[in-house]
Amino acid sequence: MTLANLPPLVTVFGGSGFIGRHVVRTLAKRGYRIRVAVRRPDLAGFLQPLGNVGQISFAQANLRYRQSIDKAVEDADYVVNCVGLLLENGRNTFDAVQEFGARAIAEASRAAGAKLTHISAIGADANSASSYARTKGRAEAAVQSILPDAVILRPSVVFGNEDEFFNKFARMAQTMPFLPLIGGGKTKFQPVYVEDVAEAVAKSVDGALKPGAIYELGGQEVMTFRDCLEAVLAATYRERPFVSLPFPIASLIGKISSMVPLIKPALTADQVTLLKKDNVVSESAEKNGLTLAAMGITPVRVSSVLPTYMVHYRAHGQFAKTGKAA
Repeated sequence: MTLANLPPLVTVFGGSGFIGRHVVRTLAKRGYRIRVAVRRPDLAGFLQPLGNVGQISFAQANLRYRQSIDKAVEDADYVVNCVGLLLENGRNTFDAVQEFGARAIAEASRAAGAKLTHISAIGADANSASSYARTKGRAEAAVQSILPDAVILRPSVVFGNEDEFFNKFARMAQTMPFLPLIGGGKTKFQPVYVEDVAEAVAKSVDGALKPGAIYELGGQEVMTFRDCLEAVLAATYRERPFVSLPFPIASLIGKISSMVPLIKPALTADQVTLLKKDNVVSESAEKNGLTLAAMGITPVRVSSVLPTYMVHYRAHGQFAKTGKAA
């Protein structure tokens, strides 16, 4: 095979992360050459078996250092940005990673002549009171100004084996006598399966999505926060009472827990701020055909996947009998 006949090269930033690894696998199945851009390539070797020999390579890249980004996108036909933060940690702040990093990737992609798909989030808003949502919104604006044809994907809460949503509450149910209903548990989510998000990314790389469009990715079910906790308890065969936690109290707890050094907080004040708004696909996206269904993707239901990775939270694991344990 000559160089001219080689499959397109796709650079995936954050390819070793939760969403990124599924994106890499989906692209590999389509036959693309993939360059995984991560801070620690030595820790990303588990991705290589997802493709054929030589199909997946690695590049060291840190979003705070532009030169490493330029090198990672060199000769790439397409770039996918999967990088995002749930918690700030040291120099890895929302501003540095989600805003500055996204801008740098877009600039490098433009310089390399590569197309770009940027993964954002439902609720992204440059004027949001939440640092997470605000930097996501500013990142979108930067990407659009630099590469107007870039495709932006906004998923709701993403679920799957390694998620940090359902797994978090399953761990809490293992150790806590109750589960907190923040803000009364009324916030709405539209959980979307990670494989469906990866398929949407692959379709964008295929050129099947509208250039310059912002798609909102949600699953089949709209679930309240309480519904999500009840689904976790049902899948883990546990019974826990719910305790309503008003937003001001939850925010105070988040602020205090974030101040404890060397401990990953279960809740932050910024996350509480996010919970004040529903996280579902907008009517505008539905009307304009900017959803998974419009892509030809039938979203996977939470109930069909959640029990498969909640099994190890059950009192007796896979040998647990159907029912609920105290």
